[in-house]
Amino acid sequence: MATRVPACVIDVGTGYSKLGYAGNKEPQFIIPSAIAVKESAKVGDAVTRRLARGVEDLDFFIGDEAMDATGYAVKYPMSKGMVENWDLMEYFMEQCIFKYLRAEPEDHHFLLTEPPLNTPENREYTAEIMFESFNVPGLYIGTQGFLSLAASWTRRAASERTLTGVVIDSGDGVTHVIPVAEGYVIGSAIKHVPIAGRSITAFIQQVLREREIGIPPEQSMETAKAVKERYCFVCPDIAKEFKRFDSSPSKYMKVYNGKHAITKNPYTVDIGYERFLGPEIFFHPEFSNPDFNVPLSEIVDDVIQACPIDCRRALYKNIVLSGGSTMFKDFGRRLERDLKRMVETRLKTTEELSGGKLKPTPIDVQVISHEMQRYAVWFGGSMLASTPEFYSVCHTKQQYEEFGPSICRHNLAFGSMG
Repeated sequence: MATRVPACVIDVGTGYSKLGYAGNKEPQFIIPSAIAVKESAKVGDAVTRRLARGVEDLDFFIGDEAMDATGYAVKYPMSKGMVENWDLMEYFMEQCIFKYLRAEPEDHHFLLTEPPLNTPENREYTAEIMFESFNVPGLYIGTQGFLSLAASWTRRAASERTLTGVVIDSGDGVTHVIPVAEGYVIGSAIKHVPIAGRSITAFIQQVLREREIGIPPEQSMETAKAVKERYCFVCPDIAKEFKRFDSSPSKYMKVYNGKHAITKNPYTVDIGYERFLGPEIFFHPEFSNPDFNVPLSEIVDDVIQACPIDCRRALYKNIVLSGGSTMFKDFGRRLERDLKRMVETRLKTTEELSGGKLKPTPIDVQVISHEMQRYAVWFGGSMLASTPEFYSVCHTKQQYEEFGPSICRHNLAFGSMG
């Protein structure tokens, strides 16, 4: 068989997009999912756009260039994991393929990612853009949870590789808890958590703003983001952590040195409780969101309990972390400890209710962190798109021309893998 050109793997997230070629360990590009367009450009008016598909249509920037462009309006095609503006999405994909990956779309198969519970209509729109506008030979739309599970195989021997597990996927805009059994997502049990990277940044920004006085207002978001990424960690016990910080502030307090983007004047910020209070909102959401007060560990437990009884043990044993917001130090350890407590309490109650006659078998709870966690979805896509099976499960241009975009309503899982 002739050697194939590697497939392109594109994971467009709410905050950042990861782009690269199948078979690579890391994405070649990680860019903000932002697009800068001229305010006068009639984005959305399809008829006008087709008539005037000229220079004005090419006048836009994406990624870091979009952030720096002056005289342009910065827009985000994605919101909370879902595509909000399909015209902008098409523009965005255009530059991802031609400007960043420098690929000829007609020569490459594509693996794109989709959020859990993505609507069939969204899949059809994606297929239309890829087959009609870019004329790609093959397309696979992978569910983020399924790809993250595959990425966690880096920690396992070949015999232990499984496509059953729970994925906690937490990025910039949204967190999902996704149960997967044998490569198929259990849609009815998926839970959506309204706390993610952006919520933590906003919470740290608010705490800093209330206490620190030297932060330039226009830099407060950047400062909070830098504090989150550099200094935050998850603590085992919040009360003990407050005591530790109070007993020896010099040991645990940090100083952030910033520089004003416009005036270039330096400023310093003392960082204290924010270091553990930021990520703590996963376990005490009421700190930042009064309408939502269920800890992440409880949500994971609820998700597994909502799944068929015969796969629950396997799900508890393989809880996989994915996405940048799960990268905090000791995040997995805290989650595993909380879940073990809940499971053990339930088993104890069962035993007590049966008057000691029932002795339930202990349940193994494992939360898996791995080196590919930050780009787990992209890496899972890269791994699967580099296998021979990938080409047999792709939707092809011929199928699209024969049956239309509805072919993308169903994706084959990699059944022969695992």
